[in-house]
Amino acid sequence: MAIYDKPTRELMRQMVAEMPLSAGQVISRDAILNWFAARFPKINEGTIGAHLVRLSTNARSRIHHNPKPGTDDMFFQVDSRHFRLYDPATDPPPILRGALSLGTNTLPDPPLVDESDEPSTEAFAYESDLRDFLSRNLHILESGLRLYEDEGITGVEFPAGGRFIDILALDSKRRYVVVELKVSRGYDRTVGQLRRYMGWIAKNHAESGRGVRGMIVAREISQDLVLACAGLSDVELFEYKMSVSVSRIES
Repeated sequence: MAIYDKPTRELMRQMVAEMPLSAGQVISRDAILNWFAARFPKINEGTIGAHLVRLSTNARSRIHHNPKPGTDDMFFQVDSRHFRLYDPATDPPPILRGALSLGTNTLPDPPLVDESDEPSTEAFAYESDLRDFLSRNLHILESGLRLYEDEGITGVEFPAGGRFIDILALDSKRRYVVVELKVSRGYDRTVGQLRRYMGWIAKNHAESGRGVRGMIVAREISQDLVLACAGLSDVELFEYKMSVSVSRIES
């Protein structure tokens, strides 16, 4: 829900008009954050960063935030901290998914798998597959757990200070839950990455008083990760298992 009369994406347009931002002019992420802080201080850094991803035509993670073709094709991301206006005459077509692409840029298919290998049901082939499955089925981790959503922004690949959280969710008490995924084995270094994300959400996105928890999901949780998380009441560990069943179809 928008905090002000206009949603954040419309306030981005207001920013471009007020500066004004001209064609080819590069603007830094910090300058954008400062503009919002001076005029719309209730909008936090996490929300602004997620909208920058959504509105940047060449940001791969924008597909998770429901960009509208044309309407949300505003910026071109020069690097992780700099942007300019999108120029349809010279820039590549906007990255969009599925039916929304309509002849524009689409995401490439995943790498080919060696067909000489027998398929395994023990692990997801790609972390993105595990992420997409869990984002639609968060209840299997915890009753009442749901994907974070606000103004069209979702918690899938949520931007956090130049990196991306696999899944940002909310629990039944409306606390933020950072979910870190590993398709194979989770090692002790994973907890450092998770806690960095948790700290970023607590500082730059969570409202005052809103707690932040963490979850690590892997096919196998190593003993060193169990030891690293011992005594951490705000971090939980999960192992996933897969199974496949088939039914014969009579012809």
